Amino acid sequence: MNTPAHLIFGAAAFGQPHHRWTIAAALAGGLAPDLSLYLMVGWHLAIAGTEARVVFGELYYSDAWQAVFAVDNSILLWGALLIVALAAGWRVLTAFTGAALLHIAFDLPLHAGDGRAHFWPVSRWIYDSPVSYWDRSHYAGWVGPAELAICILLTALLWWRVSDWRWRAGFALLLLAEFMSNNIWRFIF
Repeated sequence: MNTPAHLIFGAAAFGQPHHRWTIAAALAGGLAPDLSLYLMVGWHLAIAGTEARVVFGELYYSDAWQAVFAVDNSILLWGALLIVALAAGWRVLTAFTGAALLHIAFDLPLHAGDGRAHFWPVSRWIYDSPVSYWDRSHYAGWVGPAELAICILLTALLWWRVSDWRWRAGFALLLLAEFMSNNIWRFIF
């Protein structure tokens, strides 16, 4: 899924309107598994001047980058953190880790040819899904609109749950980012 969708899904699933820090934590957790990707891509494109075709065609698949992705996309690590958070009764950490695990749960079946080692450190195996959120040759023409439709519904739910205009504006911006992310793949690929 596109990252804005992960944030919307995480906030809807784990954000508690009367505990605003859980909403912020769920948003952060929805972003966490993709954060290293953004940092590494951003550095290479904006600072190092690496060509996009090299970043996405070579570096993304390199052993070094995949090693980083294995850590921040590990179901086992995030699951252990969730168990600790639940056992301790830490609402904010539960929202953070729960949203990160939800992110990974949706990434696992939606990455055709560009998946991650979700079972690190036990295994470096990568599930090669037949379905992709971005590649039209792997059903993205169906996945993308469904993802966007669910995001619209979840954003409406989030608006109903929270009355603070700042949260509502933030969710509206995330939905706009999802719409833009969802449609950019049509032009790129």
